[in-house]
Amino acid sequence: MMKNVGALDRIVRVALGLALIAYALGYIAPGVGYPPLGWIGVILVATGAMGWCAIYGLIGFSTCPVKSAR
Repeated sequence: MMKNVGALDRIVRVALGLALIAYALGYIAPGVGYPPLGWIGVILVATGAMGWCAIYGLIGFSTCPVKSAR
């Protein structure tokens, strides 16, 4: 797997993922949590940690800086 998620994208994914998990567990708005958002947060944290996004791979998109082969 070639990395296709850049540094800023990774930071945003992890931060947003953790916020969604906290919301789903009721830490941000007690009594209002929505569990499916927690699973989306888990996916965002995982893709941010791995540096690879399957959707980016399918559409041929990358936020990683391109490194020259020469």
